[in-house]
Amino acid sequence: MIDLADYETYLTPNYGTPPILMTEGSGCQLTSATGETYLDCAGGIAVSALGHCHPALIESLTNQAQKVWHLSNTLANEPAIALAKALVHATALDQVFFCNSGAEANEAAIKAARRYASDRHGSDKDQILCFHNAFHGRTIATVTAGGQPKYMQGFGPMPGGFSHIPFNDCQALEAAISDQTCAVMVEPIQGEGGVRPICPTFFQKIRAACDRVDAVLIVDEVQSGMGRTGKLFAYEHAGVEPDILTSAKSLGCGFPIGATLCKHHVAEHLTAGTHGSTYGGNPMATAVALTALSLINQPDFLRRVEQSGQYFQAGLVQLNAQFGLFEKIRGRGLLIGAVLNTPFAGRANELVKLAHQEHLLTLVAGPDVHRFAPPLIISETQIDDALSRLERVYATFSADTAMEMN
Repeated sequence: MIDLADYETYLTPNYGTPPILMTEGSGCQLTSATGETYLDCAGGIAVSALGHCHPALIESLTNQAQKVWHLSNTLANEPAIALAKALVHATALDQVFFCNSGAEANEAAIKAARRYASDRHGSDKDQILCFHNAFHGRTIATVTAGGQPKYMQGFGPMPGGFSHIPFNDCQALEAAISDQTCAVMVEPIQGEGGVRPICPTFFQKIRAACDRVDAVLIVDEVQSGMGRTGKLFAYEHAGVEPDILTSAKSLGCGFPIGATLCKHHVAEHLTAGTHGSTYGGNPMATAVALTALSLINQPDFLRRVEQSGQYFQAGLVQLNAQFGLFEKIRGRGLLIGAVLNTPFAGRANELVKLAHQEHLLTLVAGPDVHRFAPPLIISETQIDDALSRLERVYATFSADTAMEMN
């Protein structure tokens, strides 16, 4: 019999102890070891775009598992080639490197940008310009790119060559970028940093600044990509083309995979032996991701995601009119953040815990933002159900806060 006591005993404590042990999932619903069902508005942190145990994904995984599991990159496999071709045809990019996670995809992007700059301009052009409140992963290089002290503390020294400026600040951008800048690394929506969408004008200014100094524009779409905003990738909303695009999370809809997509002028510098991944391009991972891409990248599907996001946000706005907990509701598509008003700052995790009591799974994005990233297949009926549960959550939170003040 496996239980949460075994979790504490046998797993490292870096996640704390999760409050619920889940055993099954279907669509937007998860079932715990005690048989209780939960409505999933967290999506495995924006991973389970097609919900849990989608039949088409199961079929792809099962079919490929009966053929070949692993080949290493000294040999080619059909699903990896097919997925790379599909991603290139669906985006503004030209070639693909496969890996296993978002952090690895961003690590590869950093290396590709540095290699491009070194080959073209010499080793002194090494600055990577990043943004406050960013999140790009948990490796040493990607936590440095993210720049958040809480993720770096105790792991120093950090690599050099990374600079950080305020997000959506055009003046700071112009002051910081220089001939030593080899790349600008940005999320179209800062996910972990509070569900902050990029200003389209700012995005366009980044593109122009990169062109001016021959720097590579790295767009991190690990969380915002694969249909979550109502476009296949969020950069499309601003009409800005990246030189490097990173993807993971919903790319495999739960099967581990990451991808670093590059323009030709960058990819050509990743010559044989410059980078690699033992499991990158795994046949099972790429087979599942190819099916996920084919299901998500459909006009009707993406249109429905955009409509569902608007419907969910409108419901949250109505709840906020009732309870007054939030300064604003922001985001795009089905990546939504409710930003707590100043009197409630730092208490977003309390809302997540109260939601558990209502059998609703939600997220935080920092201490001040209640975040929602449900499966993209969520229906209006399920959104109504989530909003009804949130009404009880916010009512309880408001009542508890009133009692504390008295």
